[in-house]
Amino acid sequence: MKMTFIGGGNMAQAIIGGLVQKGFTASDITVVELIAEQRTRLAQQLGVRAVASAAEAAPYGDIVIMAVKPQQMREVAQAVALQLKGELVLTIAAGIRLADLSRWLGGHTQLVRCMPNMPALVSAGITGAYAAPAVSNTQRDAADRLLSAVGKVIWVSDEQKLDPVTAVSGSGPAYVFYFIEALEKAGIELGLSAEQSRTLAIETFVGAAKLAADSIDPPGTLREKVTSKGGTTEAALASMNTEGVNQAIMRAIHAANRRAGELADQLGKD
Repeated sequence: MKMTFIGGGNMAQAIIGGLVQKGFTASDITVVELIAEQRTRLAQQLGVRAVASAAEAAPYGDIVIMAVKPQQMREVAQAVALQLKGELVLTIAAGIRLADLSRWLGGHTQLVRCMPNMPALVSAGITGAYAAPAVSNTQRDAADRLLSAVGKVIWVSDEQKLDPVTAVSGSGPAYVFYFIEALEKAGIELGLSAEQSRTLAIETFVGAAKLAADSIDPPGTLREKVTSKGGTTEAALASMNTEGVNQAIMRAIHAANRRAGELADQLGKD
């Protein structure tokens, strides 16, 4: 499967690295990257073909991966449209609706929109994806193989569901880091060293997440198993309930969801 990445930033590098690790041929991958030093690094470290323009990359192969910043998408898509021959186009840019991308690509309809998250950088990501109606089953399978190189993939049947995906998992790592920061700070305030607090906070999240992933029990049941009556965990959770932490988190997710829609409206304006 031959593919072209438009943009060679962190997420593109993560996906390419995952693809190569999973046996994809590096020489079948072309990356369009404006920065000369970055092109050299991509070619040397990943073994891909790195070029300076969309025109130079053509023909694109089976899949074109639009991996540029949302604010750059319109201009870049219009340049890419000049060389498109019916390839599947996959966008990993947040907030770009397929109707807008299709318009910028001159009416191209074989499109997949996806929302990966930061843990893709360590091959532990989760990606939400939506395939436009014109995408064939073969093309969707190819997109799934590509995205699976850096973690799990879930497909939604309605493009609007990608806003909640963004709110939950796209922005989600920041929520986890926020909580880790709070745990770390509390540990320091209670007399632990900064290194001890950081290690305890991070490993607690890693272990709890693995347990939740491997267990047949829902998170609520696992929480109850940790919470002994009259114990320390019960005291902590009672404090969180009094402070409305659960409701605050849910309100935050709703705020992120609303903002995802607002950004898509703004970015799609002509």
